[in-house]
Amino acid sequence: MSKKSKINVVTLGCPKNLVDSEYLLGQLKHSSVQLVANANDADTVIINTCGFIKDAKQESIDAIMEAVGKKNHGELKKIVVMGCLSERFKKELAAEIPEVDSFFGTNQLPDVLKDLSVDYKSELLGERLLTTPMHYAYLKISEGCDNPCSFCAIPLMRGQHRSKPIEEVVHEARLLAKKGVKELIVIAQDTTFYGLDLYGERRLAKLLGELNGIEGIEWIRLMYAYPAKFPLDVIEAFQKFPKLCRYIDIPIQHCSDSVLKSMRRGITQRSTRDLLLRLKCEISDVALRTTLIVGYPNETEDDFKALCDFVKEMRFHRLGVFTYSEEEGTAAFELGDTVSEEIKEERQATVMEIQKDISEQHNASLIGKKVKVLIDSQDAEFFIGRTEWDAPEIDQEVFVRSGQPLKAGTFHTVSITDAVEYDLFASV
Repeated sequence: MSKKSKINVVTLGCPKNLVDSEYLLGQLKHSSVQLVANANDADTVIINTCGFIKDAKQESIDAIMEAVGKKNHGELKKIVVMGCLSERFKKELAAEIPEVDSFFGTNQLPDVLKDLSVDYKSELLGERLLTTPMHYAYLKISEGCDNPCSFCAIPLMRGQHRSKPIEEVVHEARLLAKKGVKELIVIAQDTTFYGLDLYGERRLAKLLGELNGIEGIEWIRLMYAYPAKFPLDVIEAFQKFPKLCRYIDIPIQHCSDSVLKSMRRGITQRSTRDLLLRLKCEISDVALRTTLIVGYPNETEDDFKALCDFVKEMRFHRLGVFTYSEEEGTAAFELGDTVSEEIKEERQATVMEIQKDISEQHNASLIGKKVKVLIDSQDAEFFIGRTEWDAPEIDQEVFVRSGQPLKAGTFHTVSITDAVEYDLFASV
């Protein structure tokens, strides 16, 4: 690559992919290439793909084909494809899209750099070029997954669970704090599995304690906590470490015992309920976020009714619903795709309608109360922030009126003046 090479990195999919791109950008920043934010200004584009579900795969294919079109018109010299879709379907993609110069999987950062004639610098371990606002960052504590969920292709793309050593995670978190990061969002394919492969025991609670001690960090948010074999010392961590946001993302996927068994989730409806109630009881003011799948093969009306009743009973603060996506190579693929897309979408809409009412009631209960918010941005009329019960990009926001400017990355106490289903309004 010449010194004038202009590289644009396109990231698709989840925050775990985003972190991978930030590691890549961190290495490229210390090389002779020039990074550009707009693909129209680049001569080389790197597309970090997602291969999780059908829609995500299509989005990745569309991004690749858009780059191919630019290359065919002489607007690009080189296309590099990496990430989950490339890991899973490298041979097929190479055969179908020969215009792409190189394909790489999910754990090939040195190879990607070599392809760009850039040396991998091991001394940059933990260094990233943040693409999020500077006051929050995702902190990936492990890679891969050992859970046998029948519907999930992540182990096919990311491999088995591999925890990062505690000292390595803490080193990276300190680097982020020095950059001005105030909120760490702890992510992995399964955060509660953390440490079992390295230390012979789950050490998420210990890691959270280490992160709690880092100067400059004010909020620590826990995502992707697998419910089966949930380490109960994590509950104690929430009681001991004040920087932990009273927020846990815990994807339950379903509640019907027959569906859970077929999904190979390793947990029953009763155990799920007991865990959720314990979290609510022992962690004051905790907001639970979950993710559900509707339309799983052979999900009956009774299964779906049980799910709706469970959502009404548990009253999750935050909730998202996926329609089942048939994924080749998974155990559930053998079951076929037996629920029609129309029924899947109807079920998705039904659950979200239930959740809308629950969310509206949660929000209404906050009117007149004072809460702490972290300001993310500003529009023409409001300063936009989040409470500790809301993760960026996926949860609701607080629209704040203030007579004085509120800087992004600062914390403020606000009074909630109004609420709708998925947003709050406040004044300083």
